[in-house]
Amino acid sequence: MEEQQVYDQVKKVVVEQLGVNESEITREASFVDDLGADSLDTVELVMALEEAFSTEIPDEDAEKIKTIGNTVSYIMSHAKK
Repeated sequence: MEEQQVYDQVKKVVVEQLGVNESEITREASFVDDLGADSLDTVELVMALEEAFSTEIPDEDAEKIKTIGNTVSYIMSHAKK
């Protein structure tokens, strides 16, 4: 999967899960600080990302994924090809 495809899919999942406007999403956007996610939102977001990309994100990794860019990088290096 190409990096832009991953980014577009992450954006789609974030819009659906957090109910934010797509225009608010940038690679630097923080789920908590910029997009208003709380701890429950982030757990649900990780679960939705796992499903969307057919991958598993361990809790210790999920805690480190704080921005859209972090998420794209993580998925690019961990998702099943």
